[in-house]
Parts: sequence; C-alpha cells; structure tokens
Amino acid sequence: MSQGKTSQGTASPEIAETHECDEFLAKHPDVRFVQIFWTNLTGVPRGKNLLRHDLRPIFDYARFLPGTMGALDITGEDVDETGLVWADGDADRLGRAVPGTLTKAPWLGPDFAQLMLSMYELDGARCFFDPRQVLKGVIERFKEFKLTPVVACELEFFLVDREIAADGSRQTPVSAVTGHRQKDIQVYGLRELDDFDPFFRDVYAYGEAIGLPLESSISEYARGQMELGLRHRTDALRACDDAVIYKRLLKGTAVRHGFEATFMAKPHNDLAGSGMHLHVSLADENGQNVFASDAPEGSDLLKFAVGGMKALLDDSMAVFAPNANSYRRFRANSYAPVAPTWGVNNRTVSFRVPAGPAHTRHVEHRICGADANPYLAVAALLAGIHYGLAHRIDPGPAIVGNGYAQAQEMGSSLPTNWFAALDLFEKSQRMRDYFGERFHHVFTAVKRAEQDRFFSRVTELDYAWYLRNA
Repeated sequence: MSQGKTSQGTASPEIAETHECDEFLAKHPDVRFVQIFWTNLTGVPRGKNLLRHDLRPIFDYARFLPGTMGALDITGEDVDETGLVWADGDADRLGRAVPGTLTKAPWLGPDFAQLMLSMYELDGARCFFDPRQVLKGVIERFKEFKLTPVVACELEFFLVDREIAADGSRQTPVSAVTGHRQKDIQVYGLRELDDFDPFFRDVYAYGEAIGLPLESSISEYARGQMELGLRHRTDALRACDDAVIYKRLLKGTAVRHGFEATFMAKPHNDLAGSGMHLHVSLADENGQNVFASDAPEGSDLLKFAVGGMKALLDDSMAVFAPNANSYRRFRANSYAPVAPTWGVNNRTVSFRVPAGPAHTRHVEHRICGADANPYLAVAALLAGIHYGLAHRIDPGPAIVGNGYAQAQEMGSSLPTNWFAALDLFEKSQRMRDYFGERFHHVFTAVKRAEQDRFFSRVTELDYAWYLRNA
C-alpha cells in the first residue's frame, strides 16, 4: 500500500446531490430495483428493496427509517435499554444518500442497483447513533493539526461450504473447477486461487463495475481463507464505505457460486482467524505523508501515533473485537496479536510499521477482527492516533524478533475477555469523549444485551461436556 504524497482536492458533499441520481438512471435504463442499506453499530447492513421510481425522492429529500434500526443486536432483535425503542416511540430518522455509492449491484442481478444511506435527525443534524457519523466526528478532530487521515482496510475471509461436515464443523467448498476440497493450509498457494478462479473473476468484474478499488488476492494462513486488498483512500470515511461494500460484494458473489463467504473472526477451531488490518498514515495540507522518514521506524509523529494507539487500546478493545467469537482469534503464533506491542517489519506485534521506501511509511493496525464494524474500528484507531499526537506519547522501544515470546516474558497482554473489554469501554471517559456520550451508551447497551442473550443459550458443547459428566 503506497502512502506517499496524496491529492487533497476539495471536500466532497456530505449528502449526495440530485444530479447523481438523474445521471445514474439515465445511464442505466435497465435498473428496476434498488437496494438501500444502512450499517448499524453491529456492522450488519439493513434496509429495503425499492422500485426504480422510489429512488429520486431519497435524493430530493430522504427516506424515513425507524430509529430502532440503531437499537438492534447482531441477530436483529431490539435492545430496549438503548432508549431507541419504546421510550423513543420508535421514532423515524432520515436516511440520506451517501455520495458516490449509487451503483449497480450485479451480484443481485442485472436489473439491481444499490445505495448506501447515512442517518440524520429530522432537523438535519447528524444522527448520534450512526457509526458513520461517529467516524466523521473523529476525523474532524484532525483539523486542529491540519492533518488528514489516509486509510485502507484489509479484510480476510473464509469460503465455506453450505453443507456441514459429518462432525458438525464447517468445511471448505469443493472447487467447481477441479472438484478438489482444500485440506491443507497452503498459505500463498496459487492452486488454491485457481480452484476458485470463476468466483474471483466475478468479484473483480463486479468490483470494477461499481468502482470498488480492489487490488491483489492471496490464499491466507488457513484452508479456505482468502484476502483481497483495497486501495488506500485520502478520505478515511470513503475507505470504510469501501470496506462495507466489499463485504456485501464478497458475500453476494459467493452465494451466486453456491457457497458462503464469512467474515466471522474465528470460524474454525484448529485454524487461524480472520482479521481486518487497518493501514493508516497522515497527510499534511500539501498532501505529504508526515510519517515519512528515512528511519525504518518512521517520524516522531508516527511514534506518537503508536503511543496513542497503545494508550487507548484497552479502552477500545470492545470495538476492535465486538463479539463473543472475536476473542477466540487471539492466540500466540497465529498471526493475530496478543499484546500492545509495536515493531518494524514484524508481524508478531499489534502495530506494525511495514518495510518500504521512506515516503510510504505508515502503521498497520493488526488487532481488529474481520467482524468489526469498519467505521467504529477506524474511529477508535484514529481516536488513539489523535490522543497520541495531542499528548506526544512515547510508545517505548520497538519489538525486535518474536513479539509473542517477549510479550509473555513481559507479562503484557490484550483484554481477551469479552466482558472485561466491554467493562473497560463502558468506564472509559476517553471513549465517551471521542464517540459521544449517547453513542457510547447505545453501544454498551447493545453489547450487554448480546452478552446476556449469547450466554443464556445451551449449546452442543454444553451437552458434550456436562450432560453425562456433571
């Protein structure tokens, strides 16, 4: 990922203008249906399928959407404790079109389009429970430093067969090309990419059709695990829009090919989990990368940024690892981090400064699971960077060598318990400050409800361990 000089240009409008709709409809007379969607704090896109004639009114004004969409847990169930259900009368908000997101949706069919929405209050103010608006607020804090975040989201995923294995586990799909089912890890394997060539060809074709900046694809460190890169953006908000649309595209295309693409953090007991690696640098008013340095560890500003990310890591772990399953991913020697460490050209740490020419210097944040909400994950990442710059926080010495072993020797670790992480988030005044008091309350309420509902279920493992033995 290049992180050199960037073009700042003029700021894009916050809400899409009507001409964008008119030009799209004129160019695509074949479009009959439009899927509108908004992404709530759990990262699940929710919305409606509309007819063609329903699209223009959204650009003219908005689409009314129930506020309870912001109060749903990951299963789609209301969480009354948010204050957005009965106490609020399930009041409507305004869903307004996000610029540049009205595109075809070829995985849904040739006559389908899609449109991303962002949420606003009826008086036009930004809606406090919209994760996209939370990220906007954090980005705007960098104006005091006259800096602009440059971000890319890098998401790993698994291809999963629709048929469950005899032992109840999930398995890699059979290749439609060769009839082979992958049994080994085969990291960076080319045959593993070849086996799913028709799927990848469609992903790239659909990505090009909708303007998604896809880059290289690789076979990752688990059977059936893949990754496609996304080009970095000088607009961090748009980088997260890309990540949300990328997940929709991958999942939809996989279904068309007869299997599933999952961004679950840890779908297999015996394999590595899937991360969302966040690449970030900062550009000055001239578009120059302020992390750039001939020193491999980058500039002083880069170090302050790392110091801030380390300082806010405990507070924001519930955002980076938002689900019960998220915490199964953090295991030593799995390429998932286990401690608040940083280093240069070192994949055993949480904050990695990749090798490369001086002008590309940036930080790869390796903690997030692929199940994290991109808007909130980047908001928490940038909150840490802002905090580090504001307080000029020294990150301490960089790790050289095996970060897993050194973290164990130091007795240093991440909060790897879901309840403990949410406790830290709930008590954090710094997260209230960066995310907003009301959003902080809604996030905590939804995740508390999820915890209660998750651990109230009796699972097959309960029966296997306790039915005869207890």
